[in-house]
Amino acid sequence: MKKTVIGIFAHPDDAEILCTGTLSLFERAEWSVHIATLATGDKGTAVYNRNEISRIRKQEATESAGLINASYHCLDFEDAYIFYDRESINKTCALIRRIKPSVVFTSPHSDYMVDHEMTSLIVQTACFCAGMKNLEVDEKPFEPVPYLYYCDPLEGKDKFGNNVEPSIYVNISSVIETKTKMLECHRSQRDWLKAHHKVDEYILSMQGYAKRRGKESNTEYAEGFIQHLGHGYPQNNVLEELLPGFVVTRQSLTKQKKQ
Repeated sequence: MKKTVIGIFAHPDDAEILCTGTLSLFERAEWSVHIATLATGDKGTAVYNRNEISRIRKQEATESAGLINASYHCLDFEDAYIFYDRESINKTCALIRRIKPSVVFTSPHSDYMVDHEMTSLIVQTACFCAGMKNLEVDEKPFEPVPYLYYCDPLEGKDKFGNNVEPSIYVNISSVIETKTKMLECHRSQRDWLKAHHKVDEYILSMQGYAKRRGKESNTEYAEGFIQHLGHGYPQNNVLEELLPGFVVTRQSLTKQKKQ
């Protein structure tokens, strides 16, 4: 197995909120780590124009990724205009083919913002098509299909307000400070929200949610995931093998309660 992992999301800071604790553990295990966004974050401001905020946010994302020796990639789509179409699928699949990851993390299928949902679908297709010869992508195909994991939706609920229960928890207690420092790199978003909320809600909400998932999995801080187990995808939960001692499944938690 090639020791390469990537998180592909809609916007700069999505990965930091959802899975950089887990990515930090991969980096500690000497894996090559990548973080990618489809969009530049060009709508996330009340101060700058689109070009200015895009430049700022990509710089912040690069700085954040550097804290875990990760590479940052941006496909340069616009916020609010991420579509499930030929261009987005081809560009995302080309990225996957260049990097050849064994493990991929992405957004949940159901979330409060359509950009996140479209990104999830695009990544699902791009992973599945990574080995298809006749896809209109210059990069050479590779196999097998990578392991694909969906992160939690924001606040742990889908767009209808229903609670989403992860099937897999990763204990990130040992790297919560790194996860926090990575999110702190996104100063344009943190300062914007601090001005609105008068408190550092950006950081506090992330830590609070990680603590909630930690409580559910009998740890201090955790991140939650659901594995894609459709036809053609790997069926074993490889996270248990790659991050031994850090992974708890809902199945194992249910067994513990029964005992």
